[in-house]
Amino acid sequence: MDAGETGVGKTDAGRTGAESAGAADADAVPAGTEAVGDEALEAPDPEGRTASGIGQGAGAVVSAALGLVSLSGGWIGTVAGAREQLVGQLRTSSSANVATQLKEVYGDSWHTTALWAGLFALAALITGVVVLVRPAFGAPGRPQAPWTRSVAWAGVSLGVVGLLLAVLKYSDALLGVPSAG
Repeated sequence: MDAGETGVGKTDAGRTGAESAGAADADAVPAGTEAVGDEALEAPDPEGRTASGIGQGAGAVVSAALGLVSLSGGWIGTVAGAREQLVGQLRTSSSANVATQLKEVYGDSWHTTALWAGLFALAALITGVVVLVRPAFGAPGRPQAPWTRSVAWAGVSLGVVGLLLAVLKYSDALLGVPSAG
């Protein structure tokens, strides 16, 4: 059956009209991408996966959020500090001296809060560094999105500041518990 019998005419290149339109559309889209509306999406790799950078972006945001939590104290740090304060009150009696009460009730609570803030800061720091070094172990030629790097650097910076403040709080170099004497 030839092209005249099917009602589809051949073009000068020997392609049918539908093939010719498809070829024109394919020429307008760069190789390795599929056109969807006005945007181009990455084609999947041979194993059927797409590398969109969603994991790296999420890691960067998590790093920044953990850094903020380390600076603000967070709910877990507040609850742990309040619990330690209650335990300190139960350990001391009305006959205990003031120095012991200060240490047990307020000092231990302060250190517990600082410990939790330090853990969040360390998690932010590690997560941010992992996001920043991830492209070195990924597919070559796939750059990391600039916003991902910026947010990851923010998480690393907040983690460093949070860790520094937590160490200063825990060591009583910053706002230590007052002494009774």
